Formats: sequence, C-alpha cells, structure tokens
Amino acid sequence: MAERTKKQTLAWLRTLTGELSTATLKRLDDTLPWYRDMPPGRRSAVGLVAQAGITSFISWFDDPKSTPWIAADVFGAAPRELLRSVSLQQTLQLIRVTVEVVEHRIKDDDEVLREAILLYSREIAFAAADVYARAAEARGLWDARLEALVVDSILTGEYDSELPSRVAALGWNGHGEVSVLVGTAPRSLDVDQLRRTARHLDADVLIGVQGSRLVLVIGRTNPVGGEDSAETRERLTFLEIAAQLEPGFGDGHLVLGHTVPSLVDAARSARAALAGFAVAKAWRNAPRPTHADDLLPERALAGDPLARKALVERIYVPLQNHSTELLTTLWCYLDNGRSLEATARELFVHPNTVRYRLKRISEVIGWDATGAREALILQVALVVGSISGERS
Repeated sequence: MAERTKKQTLAWLRTLTGELSTATLKRLDDTLPWYRDMPPGRRSAVGLVAQAGITSFISWFDDPKSTPWIAADVFGAAPRELLRSVSLQQTLQLIRVTVEVVEHRIKDDDEVLREAILLYSREIAFAAADVYARAAEARGLWDARLEALVVDSILTGEYDSELPSRVAALGWNGHGEVSVLVGTAPRSLDVDQLRRTARHLDADVLIGVQGSRLVLVIGRTNPVGGEDSAETRERLTFLEIAAQLEPGFGDGHLVLGHTVPSLVDAARSARAALAGFAVAKAWRNAPRPTHADDLLPERALAGDPLARKALVERIYVPLQNHSTELLTTLWCYLDNGRSLEATARELFVHPNTVRYRLKRISEVIGWDATGAREALILQVALVVGSISGERS
C-alpha cells in the first residue's frame, strides 16, 4: 500500500471510530445474553473496552513497530472488577463481535486492511488470555498465602473472629467436625493431588508446610445425597481419610489429632497432633497414620499437659468413681506382669473374678488391659492419676 493510500485509510478509519463503537454495542446487545443482563455500569465498562480496542487497532495499524500496544491499553479502560465479573470466554466473545463488526464495515476495502484486522484480533486474543492468566496466578498466590496464614493461626491457636471469613474466602467446603493431620513434608509436594484425593473422600483440606512438617486440616463435606443419605451414614472416619491421604506425605511418622466439633476448635486437635508427632519415634512399631490418643503415654512422659489431663479424665477418674475395686484390680494386674494367677493370689479371689473385673474395666474406659500397648497406656494413666490425686 502506498504511503498516501495508507494515510487516507487511517483518516477514514478515524472517522469511523464512533460509528464502529455504536455498531459494536448494538451487536453485543443483540447477540450476547450475558451482556444484556449486566448492570448499566458494567455494560458501560464493556463498551469502553470495545472502543479502546478499536482505537488501539488504528494506532497499531499506523505503525506496529514504533507504537508498542499492550493488553493494558485495551483493558485499562475498564475497572478492575470487570476481570472478576467477565470470564475469559466472554472476553473472547467480545473480541469476536468487535472484529466481526469492523470486518463487515470494511469488507469492500483493500486486502491489506483485512489482513491487519485478522493479525490484530489474533494478538489481542492472546493478550486477553495473558491478562486472565496473570490475574489467576495472582489469585493463586494470594490464596496460598492466605491458606498458610490460616493453617499457622490454627497451629498456634492465635486466631480471631476473622478466621471464618478467611476460610470462606478460600472456598472451604468442610462442615461440622474437623481433625488435623501432621506428617513429614515430601521433597516434591503435590498439593493438587492431595485436594483431589480429599474430594473423592467427601472431605476438604487446608494445607500448610511448617518447615519439614506437612499439616492438613481435614473437614468433612456433605455428600451429594444430603445429610440423611446412606452415603452420610457410611462415610469414612478421619483415620480412614488420613490413611488415603498418607501417600502424599514424606517418610516418617504420621499423626492424626482427635476430632473436634468445628474449624474454630481445630487448634486443640492440632496441639494433640503436633505433640504426638514430636514423640511418635518413641513407639517402635507405630502404625502410619497413628492416632494422637494412642500416643498418650509418650506425650505424658514428654510433659504434654493435654495428654496427662486426658489420661486422668478418661481412665483414672472414671475407674475411681465407678469402683475402687476395679482400680485396685487394674493396679495389681499391671504390677504382676498381666498375670491372672498372680493377681488372683494377691487379691485372694478366683482368676475368673479377675477376668470379669478386667472385662468391666474395658467396658468402663474402653481400653483392654490384656493388650501390651493398651496396658502401657493404662499403667501411665494410673501413675499420672495417682500423682494428680495426691497434689489435689
């Protein structure tokens, strides 16, 4: 195209700017339902974007090399909220309609101008995708920082009334009970895989990395069938959910805190899980995952006040309140190396009487003294309980 012809074309295009903008807005209203349903303010912002695109094309056509156009030239005319209310698909529809209007208006003109429009429309489409990709990346980084802040506040127990709103901003779908899972962070953490696994288990997770530790706050989500469905009645326990999430952790121990009623109470579960994780190596054959309550004796010996309190309240006090006879029988049974005959001789009763009392002990407190691991838990509970009783 000769220089004179190009100048004439540019002058002609500038005279068409208003006409093209008006035609574009009319076409948007006729063909795009989402545009018609927008509030007047947002429709005006979309119109500014379309008009900026036409103006930017004329400047770019004048000199593509010396006039560096960028996506901000086009989308900068719109308020920031527009990126959150208009999807990438809708933006591409906007670009397509604008290009169609311009192409229809110049369909009888030279081939060079039509090729320029095609090239510009391609570039502006890629630029729009770049704008939305950057916005999504910024949103992802913000979500990651907010999630780390929420998990850290749960671990420290230093959260305020803003915790529910922060969790809601993260899209937390957990309802009701919550439990905290603590383990070793893997070398390559696949956060998306952990979230996918949790969703398949009707659960939601908040994920935080604390040094070499990986912390998951697990909450149940309501199944599709509703709260009264068979799926709800048969849903997995937190320990079963933790077992399914176990491959996402690194080598080492994995400890699950006790269940708490809601997310605002998750700090108690986190304290138990962290205390159990710190002493899990003291249990030689600890399963993976391990429940924090199964590490009560190790936690109590390490000075965990929550573990000592749990041992006293769950074992020593119920036995003492139920029957001193049961408490004495348990003492004797454990002191005699879990021998029925030796215990019977010391108490001057028949071995079957000892068996009956041990069964009653198991019914009262839920622990079976005949098991090696549970016997250790009961032994420490009796020691801690007797010390606490003397102090009180």
